[in-house]
Amino acid sequence: MDIIAEIKARLAKYPGTRFAETPTSMEVLPQDAAGFPVTLYITDAGFTVSFAGWHEDFASPEEALNCFAFGLSAACRLCVVYRGAMPTKWIVEFQRDGTWVADSETGLILIPFWLPRRIVYLQNRLLPAT
Repeated sequence: MDIIAEIKARLAKYPGTRFAETPTSMEVLPQDAAGFPVTLYITDAGFTVSFAGWHEDFASPEEALNCFAFGLSAACRLCVVYRGAMPTKWIVEFQRDGTWVADSETGLILIPFWLPRRIVYLQNRLLPAT
């Protein structure tokens, strides 16, 4: 399976979607300031999907595609924790019974903990929630 060709074929249904590609990556840019970039990288071990600073590795192209599509959908929300102006943690959330639930997180080890904490929620709505 050519995973980048598959993503491009699926994105063809959504004209005006901005994306950038290389032979080993595909990035869909956010539609507005309330969204976040969703990127897929082809690696030696498989695939890495990234939502801004959050990332997860996959061996299966189907799992990577599902995660990629999830990040573009209204079913996904990204909670970004800042210390001052520096993003330090990214938490992927999904809805369960009308409540946002944390699913997975990525964070920096060394953070400027003395700076004020601020949380920003980002969400793409290119695909409907399913």
